[in-house]
Amino acid sequence: MNQQPAQPARSRKPAGAAVLRPDKTDAIVAAFYAELAENGHERLTMDRVAARAGVGKAALYRRWPSKERMLTDLVASIARTDGPPIDHGSLPADLRAYIGDAAGLLSDPLFQRIMPYLFAQARSSPELVQAVQRLPGPSREDGRVMLRRAIERGEVSPDTNIDLVLDLITGPVLMHAIFLGRPLGLGYPEQLAAAVLRAAGYAPNGAEALPRDSAG
Repeated sequence: MNQQPAQPARSRKPAGAAVLRPDKTDAIVAAFYAELAENGHERLTMDRVAARAGVGKAALYRRWPSKERMLTDLVASIARTDGPPIDHGSLPADLRAYIGDAAGLLSDPLFQRIMPYLFAQARSSPELVQAVQRLPGPSREDGRVMLRRAIERGEVSPDTNIDLVLDLITGPVLMHAIFLGRPLGLGYPEQLAAAVLRAAGYAPNGAEALPRDSAG
């Protein structure tokens, strides 16, 4: 039996990275998120994850020295790999797609249950913050691209506060996902999009962007 230490020579990948077959890795990922959703981060243990996945706990510890490191790595493993956001031709269409994509992601029951734990732990882990920011679904940078396109089209004023508009979008979405623990209601994405358009001073393509109240 190979008794080499987990830290390898520079020419090879870490030994732990090759210990588990893909099917075992999938089982561990599923077991980890199931345990996290059922029991929360505080009661989650590596032993329980190993038992649920049907693998030896030694294999887990060779790969992840702690549940915090495991959480970071597994969140990073499902990080977004898609390209830039699609240009739908207008800010209303882009905004509806942006909010719709977020609503679709947050409608997943497991995702709803693990989101509060991810954000709670992210406060004390810079690595986890970066991993959470790269989760599938529309990102904040996607939103910036969307709003810059709207500025170029003349749909909103060039001095639009992009980060403020994004806060108006993501605040209600995250409120539902984290604090209320439920997906956006029927018709809510469209209503939110309409409210954001009004707040951003949206004007149809070809018309002059509506003036915004600088005091607001």
